[in-house]
Amino acid sequence: DYFWHITLPVLASTISAFATLTLLTKNSFLDEIKKQYVITAKAKGLSESRVLYGHVFRNAMLIVISGFPALFIGVFFGGSLIIETLFSLDGLGRLGFEAAVARDYPVVFGTLFAFSLIGLVVGILTDLTYVFIDPRIDFEARG
Repeated sequence: DYFWHITLPVLASTISAFATLTLLTKNSFLDEIKKQYVITAKAKGLSESRVLYGHVFRNAMLIVISGFPALFIGVFFGGSLIIETLFSLDGLGRLGFEAAVARDYPVVFGTLFAFSLIGLVVGILTDLTYVFIDPRIDFEARG
């Protein structure tokens, strides 16, 4: 019964996050396709799939990955507040909102801490994903 009632809120949250991520990905790919190195790769005779997956994909995904933490936190906090209010769920977004309205500062700081911690963990995962997508990026060389 619990899974039946949580299906629609999870679906609503997923669709909203998917729409924003799809738009970011599309714009990133369109910007990368217009660049000079793609034209050069096509002129060298590489196939369309080799150009897209070997050249464009790596550079376009870096832009998407860099925007992911802000997108994730925005959807997670703002979306959770809206979805929890619409579906009458008790969650962290609604708790933070109601605490802010009631001026319950310890709870506001607690929810802020939780969302900030989630944002930091997602940021670390993003940095690790950078290295996985593009091995040319080396964070140790910057020090």
